[in-house]
Amino acid sequence: MGEIEDGEADHITTDVQGQKCALVCECTAPESVSGKDNLPFLNSVLKNPVCKLYRFPTSDNKWMRIREQMSESILSFHIPKELISLHIKEDLCRNQEIKELGELSPHWDNLRKNVLTHCDQMVNMYQDILTELSKETGSSFKSSSSKGEKTLEFVPVNLHLQRMQVHSPHLKDALYDVITVGAPAAHFQGFKNGGLRKLLHRFETERRNTGYQFIYYSPENTAKAKEVLSNINQLQPLVATHADLLLNSASQHSPDSLKNSLKMLSEKTELFVHAFKDQLVRSALLALYTARPGGVLKKPPSPKSSTEESSPQEQPPLMRRQDSIPHHSDYDEEEWDRVWANVGKSLNCIIAMVDKLIERDGGSEGSGSNNDGEKEPSLADSIPSHPREDWYEQLYPLILTLKDCMGEVVNRAKQSLTFVLLQELAYSLPQCLMLTLRRDIVFSQALAGLVCGFIIKLQTSLYDPGFLQQLHTVGLIVQYEGLLSTYSDEIGMLEDMAVGISDLKKVAFKIIEAKSNDVLPVVTGRREHYVVEVKLPARMFESLPLQIKEGQLLHVYPVLFNVGINEQQTLAERFGDVSLQESINQENFELLQEYYKIFMEKMPPDYISHFQEQNDLKALLENLHQNIQSKKRKNVEIMWLAATICRKLNGIRFTCCKSAKDRTSMSVTLEQCSILRDEHQLHKDFFIRALDCMRREGCRIENVLKNIKCRKYAFNMLQLMAFPKYYRPPEGTYGKADT
Repeated sequence: MGEIEDGEADHITTDVQGQKCALVCECTAPESVSGKDNLPFLNSVLKNPVCKLYRFPTSDNKWMRIREQMSESILSFHIPKELISLHIKEDLCRNQEIKELGELSPHWDNLRKNVLTHCDQMVNMYQDILTELSKETGSSFKSSSSKGEKTLEFVPVNLHLQRMQVHSPHLKDALYDVITVGAPAAHFQGFKNGGLRKLLHRFETERRNTGYQFIYYSPENTAKAKEVLSNINQLQPLVATHADLLLNSASQHSPDSLKNSLKMLSEKTELFVHAFKDQLVRSALLALYTARPGGVLKKPPSPKSSTEESSPQEQPPLMRRQDSIPHHSDYDEEEWDRVWANVGKSLNCIIAMVDKLIERDGGSEGSGSNNDGEKEPSLADSIPSHPREDWYEQLYPLILTLKDCMGEVVNRAKQSLTFVLLQELAYSLPQCLMLTLRRDIVFSQALAGLVCGFIIKLQTSLYDPGFLQQLHTVGLIVQYEGLLSTYSDEIGMLEDMAVGISDLKKVAFKIIEAKSNDVLPVVTGRREHYVVEVKLPARMFESLPLQIKEGQLLHVYPVLFNVGINEQQTLAERFGDVSLQESINQENFELLQEYYKIFMEKMPPDYISHFQEQNDLKALLENLHQNIQSKKRKNVEIMWLAATICRKLNGIRFTCCKSAKDRTSMSVTLEQCSILRDEHQLHKDFFIRALDCMRREGCRIENVLKNIKCRKYAFNMLQLMAFPKYYRPPEGTYGKADT
């Protein structure tokens, strides 16, 4: 085998056990498919490429040239560090809000102290992990042998881009990318009690059926509380900023500027008011009231309920469900409505005053209305104004009133919704926090791979108008191929992986223009909603559609299909349980079908017409559904169909096993050779030879070497006998099974 520089050398023919395989030379220079302009951007994400060149005969006895490339990604470490920093910031903020809940009865105060003790310990743990990861400067690879290391828990295992570029004599050059990565799983935490799917279900069931010491809120309501709190933190400063801009416009005495400023203030204030239109806020306010010492109100109870007043010293009863919170007759439920409505009324006063000022200045039209399209002129009429008086003086007290009303709403809502979050944490400490840690670990590994895949896909399809339209109109399908068995520890890994991939639905992407040479992505948001900001150099950014350049959020639709192929899966099929795999495949088929439906509805008719001519996706989906329903053992046809559908839908492909080393290598090389056969007319007599050649001399054996310092796939004879056809490596390339 020869080694070359700059990708230039004669092809070398090697004799592999009597079969001639047209390989193969190594090269050191990666190649940019979309042009040299994009190469610096790509190199900022990918590191340490390994390249191989092949030459195989076509069915008409001509030659196709194949370039195989495998690259690490610096995002393996960058994304986990971004996420952990976010978690620390979020948890510190939550801990502070819990401290500021105000005076609570002894029972709730003791719970709060216990929760804060454990939460502070968790923050310290995250800070220690971040410190250790920060020492890994320049790292871009976590080997399979390191998957159980505590300090590297958040880092994905063996993350690589696997790329095949085909130069065919008859067809247009083509590029095929697969991201290979170890299944996102909490290896250091272990799988004795299962993975996230089982652990979360068990935890939620026990919490729902237990009323001791806390109030039960469903996961949906807890997530809603976090969402409203996040909206409060974002919208309050925005409203305050626009209120100040309105005053600035008033001081300049500019009618047009005043109208524009009022329009922005109205929009943001209406969003602010809308954020509290939820029954959860009402019930949380009542729940927090019951947790105050004695539950005594500062204002007298309403007359109709005064006769039913409960004892001020009555302790809040034990409650199982949020909807079972008892009604306290001395609690004025209408008070929140009044406080909340005051924000809208304050805005209407400002609108009416602006209308009056502009009208007296010669303006001919009103500038705004309240949420229902109605105006309350009496509000402005009640405030004396003079035609020549300073507009700033007229609006300043109204703006102060708006800010005061907002502050009152924010204070009450924040405390009540923080009390909801206290309930989630109060049950079964420290189990609740350990589940959060496990979920954060698994999600971090999944997100690092997703961001890598998204950036690569964007780079390779940057000048494809159809792809860009699909990206901002529909979003991207992200298809994960899992090769884990449903036996022993790998059940727990699959349960972790299923939740981690499902959690990627909480991620949106935003493309921004890079203002410096630093083009590494930035992660913002919180646990229930993340935004990944992808930076593009100016020339690349300018080529994007207007919607993307203006900051539209771009969504992804992750799906997972798993088929165990090793000897442990044989045991599971004969003596164990494969229901987990069947459930995952069925659930994710429905998600894929839903994406296809949205795709067909939202993409333009002319694009759909051309698309349907090129792709018979409906038939492929039906075939995939039939294969999932058939419950056939080790049905790898599911994998091939799901991968084909993903490619035809311009999606991002992933292949995963425990370490992304051995089974993953068999799968991606089989996929590459199948594509050469089906799409590029590889000679049928050379299919097995090409497959063996890639496995023996290609990038994947180099992946094994960098992981375990040995050029042997970790398979034993028992495993090889259990593998489906075409998943077995050539003689002499396998050894002792990986433990």
